[in-house]
Amino acid sequence: MPYFSMSRLTLKWAFRKPATTRYPFRPRKAIAGSRGELVFTRDDCLYCTICTKKCPTAAIAVDKKAKTWSIDRLSCISCGSCVDACPKKSLTFSTDYAAAALNKLREIQ
Repeated sequence: MPYFSMSRLTLKWAFRKPATTRYPFRPRKAIAGSRGELVFTRDDCLYCTICTKKCPTAAIAVDKKAKTWSIDRLSCISCGSCVDACPKKSLTFSTDYAAAALNKLREIQ
């Protein structure tokens, strides 16, 4: 008797859709309110350094004189403090997957 109930359960699982997504082949659907990659818009930025001061991990560096903005993607914890503090809303989160960081160089824009 247990053999038949086990076989029925095995067949049921074999023809059912998987509970997880097959990630490399099918990317996930973006969930509303989820945080993805931090996106910087250069045109809107005042280079006021508020984002640098609000970042708890010091992942963001802004140079007012040179008008450069850089982020260390390996240090960023995607907390959203910089996004909330930016007066011109030049920092946003995208719902796309972020590319994997291959080295410890800072991304300078």
